Amino acid sequence: MIGLARVDERLVHGQVLVGWVPHLGARRVVVADDEAAGSPLARAAMTLALPPGVEAEVDPVKGVDWEALAGSPEAVLVVFRDVAEVERALAAGFTPDRVPVLNLGNVHYALGRRQVTPSVFLSGAEIDGLRRLAAAGFRIEARAVPLDAPIDLAEIERRWNAAG
Repeated sequence: MIGLARVDERLVHGQVLVGWVPHLGARRVVVADDEAAGSPLARAAMTLALPPGVEAEVDPVKGVDWEALAGSPEAVLVVFRDVAEVERALAAGFTPDRVPVLNLGNVHYALGRRQVTPSVFLSGAEIDGLRRLAAAGFRIEARAVPLDAPIDLAEIERRWNAAG
């Protein structure tokens, strides 16, 4: 089963390793990222960062077998770099019946992005992408770590509009 799908520009790092992996009881982390999949150095770094007993895969978005992940007997954490990759994954079989919640954990500041949480900054195009993902059936939430209260898409949009 896919325990959580997360958008996090840093991919595999402390919040994922110390917060989400134990919270979910994940035995596997799948990084669905075209750029990282094409870099032997990035693949090795992410694989080596995981604690013993937790497997890692770094695959291009279209190379992930979403049906197999959803059918896994153990919890799997899926990490995407950005909202656009999630939309590409939707077209490749990543659907809300396989994981209903899409977590926004870390999306860094860039020109044209507005802050919606201390660690999530979004552009208008990303807000539009989240609306499309919500329309497809995903429940969108923003929170950095499991102990944070989740912020839903309506509140994300309210904060985004207020930041403009």
